[in-house]
Amino acid sequence: MYCQFYHFKEKPFNVTADPAFFFSSHQHQEALAHLFYGVNQRKGIIVITGEIGTGKTTLCRFFLNQLDKTVKTAFILNPYLPQIQLLEAIVKDFGISIKARSKFALIWELNRFLLQESEKNNNVVLVIDEAQNLKIQQLEQIRLLSNLETEKNKLLQIILVGQPELNHKLNLYELRQLKQRIMVRYHISPLLKEEIANYIRHRLEIAGSSGNPKFTSEAILAISEFSKGIPRLINIICDRALLAGFVIQTNIIDIDIIKRCIEELSNDFVKQI
Repeated sequence: MYCQFYHFKEKPFNVTADPAFFFSSHQHQEALAHLFYGVNQRKGIIVITGEIGTGKTTLCRFFLNQLDKTVKTAFILNPYLPQIQLLEAIVKDFGISIKARSKFALIWELNRFLLQESEKNNNVVLVIDEAQNLKIQQLEQIRLLSNLETEKNKLLQIILVGQPELNHKLNLYELRQLKQRIMVRYHISPLLKEEIANYIRHRLEIAGSSGNPKFTSEAILAISEFSKGIPRLINIICDRALLAGFVIQTNIIDIDIIKRCIEELSNDFVKQI
């Protein structure tokens, strides 16, 4: 509704994980550096964690888009599958043809694929999002996949991405062997207060803004306090604010608009409880 009024080519504050809107905050720059280091140095298992809404999936999509053609990738968004189906999903996402659905056959096909790619000097990366949902047996299977290697290098780089609960799970006694194989870790924290104005401006520019609408400094401060620096919450409140601005036909998103939107959102959250 408001896109035409503000001359946007698309909504600037969708909560989808669109890599085109990736914001290179200090935290996300460091997370990206850890990912490139872990993959390029073939470290095996990499763990990226962050609270809900901190942009982990967007980071992963942006990272995968930066890799060249010598890196083959698979991206599992929902690992909440039975063990054999998860393995099948991984194999299929790599584009490997499946002749049989047994665990042995799937691992054999995956290993053959990895060896072929290694002979071409290619790297292979598996990203598993929402990894906090993996069961102990599935995480143990991930450890076994990480054992696929040559004398020199790991054939498969595995990136586990999840909420902080993932770290609690990895600290379990039953997963001590997996924990020892994690070579790179990074935890994404919320945006700093001084980054939020730039984050909002960045998304407006990507959406096609030519200077309008404008968020006042008081409005940005209120957004910062409401969101605690969580990008998803910033998106939610800013999207609501743009709709409110459209309704009253204004290019200035001020503190009054934000306060009304926060009140509406707070009421919505209460109703959902």
